[in-house]
Amino acid sequence: MKRIAVMMAGVLLLVGCATRPTTEDTYHQISQEEAKQMMDEQDVIILDVREPSEYEEGHIPEAVLLPVGTIDEESAAAVIPGQEDTVLVYCRSGNRSKTAAAKLAELGYTEVYEFGGITTWPYEVEKTE
Repeated sequence: MKRIAVMMAGVLLLVGCATRPTTEDTYHQISQEEAKQMMDEQDVIILDVREPSEYEEGHIPEAVLLPVGTIDEESAAAVIPGQEDTVLVYCRSGNRSKTAAAKLAELGYTEVYEFGGITTWPYEVEKTE
């Protein structure tokens, strides 16, 4: 009887873990082409999550700087007014943008799209003067 109880507890644990949504399910990963199309056709917030010096070297026009290490409820709310706003997130190579997108999703933002890094961005880039 004890053996069956232990097995049932194990099954319930596995089922519970299998049905829990992962952070990766709470934001969308899209191509740079899709991101550019959204920028051209929709009202979006473009979020650069690199460091200030990287942003100054070159960023996507109209991008707002919010370094990944500074993202919390208060800093996110300062640049993203509504949790349903469409947010496009990028960094240098795509690693920090995934982390940032996951953080935003955990904070309750529902329309978060991660599209990689600026090193492969084939469109316009501007520098801070």
